[in-house]
Amino acid sequence: MRTLPLSIGFMPLVDAAPLIIARELGFAEEEGLALNLQSAPSWSTLRDRLVLGQIEAAHMLSPVPVAMALGLGGMPTRLDALSILSMNGNVIGISNALSDQLDKSGSRPDFLDALGAGRALASLKTPLRVGIPFPFSMHAELLHYWLAASGFNLSQSLDLRTIPPPLMADAIAAGEIDAFCVGEPWGSITVENGGGTLLLPGAAIWQFAPEKVLAVRHDWANAEDDLTGRLIRAVYKAGRWLSRHDKHSTAAEILSWPEYLAIPAEITERALTGRLLIDARGRSRHVPRMMEFFDGAATFPWKSQGAWIGAHMAARFGLDRAQSAASAAAVFRTDLSRRHLAPLGADLPAASEKREGALKKPITAASTNGTLILGPDRFFDDQVFDPNPSEC
Repeated sequence: MRTLPLSIGFMPLVDAAPLIIARELGFAEEEGLALNLQSAPSWSTLRDRLVLGQIEAAHMLSPVPVAMALGLGGMPTRLDALSILSMNGNVIGISNALSDQLDKSGSRPDFLDALGAGRALASLKTPLRVGIPFPFSMHAELLHYWLAASGFNLSQSLDLRTIPPPLMADAIAAGEIDAFCVGEPWGSITVENGGGTLLLPGAAIWQFAPEKVLAVRHDWANAEDDLTGRLIRAVYKAGRWLSRHDKHSTAAEILSWPEYLAIPAEITERALTGRLLIDARGRSRHVPRMMEFFDGAATFPWKSQGAWIGAHMAARFGLDRAQSAASAAAVFRTDLSRRHLAPLGADLPAASEKREGALKKPITAASTNGTLILGPDRFFDDQVFDPNPSEC
């Protein structure tokens, strides 16, 4: 079968799995694509390669297309999020010294207790140097949201430092940061190397947070509609395969290859199964929906998720909230997802937006085939984001 080449960039993270699996297990080839996957050293490099046309698509932080739509970051090129590659997948880790402080104060919370963890850090009343992979990231948005709601003094005590994910474990071990929020497997690598402990999974802050997206340039999507559809379908099929629990070991083995993550498959598999080792003493915890690639409409680029990111970025950067939310929603391309997945008979939501954080338990949602179940998506403080508050 003749295939069309596509160059796609990625960062060495477990949540790049849909692209890697699409290439290695033939889902891309089924769609007539030959994916040339290129690893990048940092998120800024990956973004720049996409903007400059050196690659056609990228595994991208969900807030990056939003930031560019809001005029942040100095690059005016519009990027579109064709689909969500992964929900959740981040962990918050702390240094051994900070871990000892929490133990001595008797304030160490349960691993899934976001409010308790935030209040414990706030009670120390000391400045916190926190590593994040990029300023425009769910890591940054969730940290600001979580710490502010927990009583932490952001303006005086939070020092965010940008560190590429593969370097995060070294940075905390060297004492350059006190804590981090990073995608797996780099939190687990920190534990494995004895450089720190895991305090909290990102899913404890927001149960269903859009972490990475399949991003392309807006002009490329318009000019290459056929390729856009093939890519959306290939990644959708890979996400569906990844949702099967009996495939986790195989996926972990493939991700461990030198050209991808280049770490032991056993460590990679922790994120896929949600069974995390949280400290060097061997304590482990299971995180429900630690990382989700398909179930619960995980691939669907809800406009309300884009709007949430835009609204929170507006608050951080002094922009108009309503305008920012609308601009952000526009780059989450539900229209392309619907049109290009229709040939597969995909069961997609009937709506393109929803009240984020409103679901406390699974519900059956109106959908194409009537079989869609949406899972819980609550925020740790029970806030609900309504993308259309004026209609209430």
